[in-house]
Amino acid sequence: HRFDKRIITGSRPAKEEAEVQDPLEALRVKCEETEHCVHAKEKLEACEARVGSKSHTEEDCTEELFDFLHARDHCVRVLKILFHFSKLLEK
Repeated sequence: HRFDKRIITGSRPAKEEAEVQDPLEALRVKCEETEHCVHAKEKLEACEARVGSKSHTEEDCTEELFDFLHARDHCVRVLKILFHFSKLLEK
């Protein structure tokens, strides 16, 4: 089973690119560049390649997908907390 890259990366069709980007999507993109997320994404892509190369397999990449999404979402939560904390310090 191959996962739709739009789900993983949050990419949108070109028509929507001209619109203002959702701040959550911007955070996700930044987080995907962190070392931990890059490593998790590489593991997911390796799994997808392995599963995709087999004509019949019981294996899927659900665990790798969840690991990647967990790493990305954790990063987003941390960035949001830091942002709110920095706003408190400005007051």
